[in-house]
Amino acid sequence: MRSEIIGTTMPVLQLHLDPGETAVSAAGEFAWMSDTIQMRTGMGGGGASGLFGALKRSLGGGGLFMTEFQATGAGGTVTFAPSIPGQIVEIAITPGKSFMVHRHGFVCATQGVEVSVGFQRSLGAGILGGEGMVLQKLTGSGTAWICLGGEGVTYDLQPGQVVQVHPGHIGLFEEGVAFDIVMMRGIRNALFGGDGLFIARLTGPGRIWLQSMTTPVLAHALLPYLESEMKQGR
Repeated sequence: MRSEIIGTTMPVLQLHLDPGETAVSAAGEFAWMSDTIQMRTGMGGGGASGLFGALKRSLGGGGLFMTEFQATGAGGTVTFAPSIPGQIVEIAITPGKSFMVHRHGFVCATQGVEVSVGFQRSLGAGILGGEGMVLQKLTGSGTAWICLGGEGVTYDLQPGQVVQVHPGHIGLFEEGVAFDIVMMRGIRNALFGGDGLFIARLTGPGRIWLQSMTTPVLAHALLPYLESEMKQGR
């Protein structure tokens, strides 16, 4: 299998599959494919075992159903297009080296990668549009592709090194990084700062990927224009 990322702010991911190779994607990521690719949607993709496994994946934002794309004949190409502007990152997952991903980040993976819920906590309406903090967990063995909103910024944290992050800007991190949610320091910061009541603490060692744009912030920025169009009956 060979991957190719095309574009910058609105990139697409092309996977060139040899005969018999299979890729698994989240629902809604597929864009186009060659005629030699067979497409099959079900609950069993992404390492899920039965309904319970699919439910666990759904709690992490991955949805109940996954789609498998398998190359036949002479092989073929399948292309995925993330729904928000951003950057596509390729990561290698091995036994003992798993990753935590923001809930809308998973695009697709090779067979052998398991997608499940890794963390879930309600943070109230003051942050992330009331969705709370949800992370997906990627384990197993294979390659996965993740979409980070806007620009991705990478840090290699040393043992004990801490970065405090608005939860919505967490894109991806190695599971060995310690993760916790704490209250925003200072009452005025929490109540009037406009950044919510909570902040995430990421503690090394390990690599983290932060994203410059979040889906709720993008939606909030577009809302006045959408409301104007609706008032004009367009």
